[in-house]
Amino acid sequence: MRILLPLLALILLSSCIPTNIAPRFKNKDYKIMQAKKFSRKLPKKTSFIFKDPKDANEFYHYINTKLRLNHSNVGYNSPFYINKERYYLSYEEVGKEDKVFNLGFAATDLVLQEKTGLTVFDDNYTSRTGHWYIVITVFDEQTENCLLDTHPKKDLVIEYLKAMKKEYLETHNYQELLFTKKS
Repeated sequence: MRILLPLLALILLSSCIPTNIAPRFKNKDYKIMQAKKFSRKLPKKTSFIFKDPKDANEFYHYINTKLRLNHSNVGYNSPFYINKERYYLSYEEVGKEDKVFNLGFAATDLVLQEKTGLTVFDDNYTSRTGHWYIVITVFDEQTENCLLDTHPKKDLVIEYLKAMKKEYLETHNYQELLFTKKS
């Protein structure tokens, strides 16, 4: 019992309690879901979502170069073609954070403040790690969401988005895209 109590106190003081966890997609590197369920600030549209390891605005430059938009309406109803049919792509960059509360730091500061009136960790009890995600919606000429289960071209659009995601993540110089066949 004498060993168990200090051991339990040590485990409790060194523990970190997660308060927010960024999404992780099981079995795939993307997810198709309603954007509003992913982030409350997004509209209720079915979207293609994937994690973006690159810097901010990299996807903007990629879409601008790939679709040859000349910085006009990039990311908002940007037209593109699949098999000579026109579709419209919109996207959002969304940040999600992992937040962890360190119980040990808080307890140590509480004890020190009671005994000495000083704190060591100065309210640095939480740590944050940011993750960025790209949320893409695609509409056809009749303004129907192409990622809905009822859309006849859903599989074709998903294959295009998966290929586009792969190309985006593998390309470092977006000017190279100008030398490839435009889809």
